[in-house]
Amino acid sequence: MQLYYHPLYSDLILAERHRFPIQKYKLLKTEIENLGVSAIHFQEPIKATKSQLSLCHSQRYIDDFLNGTLGDKAIKKMGFPYSQQLVERTLLSIGGSIQAAEAAFSHDLTFNLSGGYHHSHSDFGSGFCIFNDLAIAAAHLINTEQADTVLIFDCDVHQGDGTAQITQNHNQIITCSIHCEQNFPRNKQDSTYDFALPAKTADDEYLATLKQALDFCVRIHNPDIILYNAGVDIYTKDELGLFNISLNGVYERDLFVLNFCKQHQTPLMCALGGGYQRNLSSLINVHKQLFKAAIDL
Repeated sequence: MQLYYHPLYSDLILAERHRFPIQKYKLLKTEIENLGVSAIHFQEPIKATKSQLSLCHSQRYIDDFLNGTLGDKAIKKMGFPYSQQLVERTLLSIGGSIQAAEAAFSHDLTFNLSGGYHHSHSDFGSGFCIFNDLAIAAAHLINTEQADTVLIFDCDVHQGDGTAQITQNHNQIITCSIHCEQNFPRNKQDSTYDFALPAKTADDEYLATLKQALDFCVRIHNPDIILYNAGVDIYTKDELGLFNISLNGVYERDLFVLNFCKQHQTPLMCALGGGYQRNLSSLINVHKQLFKAAIDL
């Protein structure tokens, strides 16, 4: 396996009570190393280019973000205070997903210790998502003829509305979102496939839906690669999630996706996605299930 990480992922100055757990990336890297993953598996990403961003985003939005000319309303919707530090971090995070996606063809299984920014639309950021890394990575693979068909398999508790909007006219990018029907965003978009589950959904129903959804998507579309948003806000103790998924349920979800791709010899790139707990050690433990599953394969 190969993992992409940069110290800037956690290097963002936010207000003390800011909702986004910016320190989780740095802490998770340490925990992954404690699992026995050596330094040789980690790569530093390079920044995404403007031409890569423009595969999925309007030139005006890209320029406004990079040049610091976004309006106050757009910045508030984005969820982060604007800074040059945010620009650098964002470009590295997007670059990490693009490079991890490319590397999956030679390494089978790759990770970006960031990413999953699925609320970002073509011309605005939303919900802590500025540019849509998985949509960009998918479009880049197709644009460079590294893939003909890409499946974005989104298991964050919130619908991948931005991903759905960006890819709605891109037939080679298949989007599948398994999410909580009652959760953010209020206005859902149409993914290729949406599996909207009710609040309080527990392990058995969730895992049954997951298995059917992934098997169906792969059987129908035979993707060259799967980009997996492994959001852990499905966990029962998540403060912005409404599901009742146990810690073992998160592990079983990740193990199934990883093992399914291994059995089908389908390259898999994983992004962290969402996870929201004030107790960072508890949050890291939930994200860690993905890497425990990878080691247990």
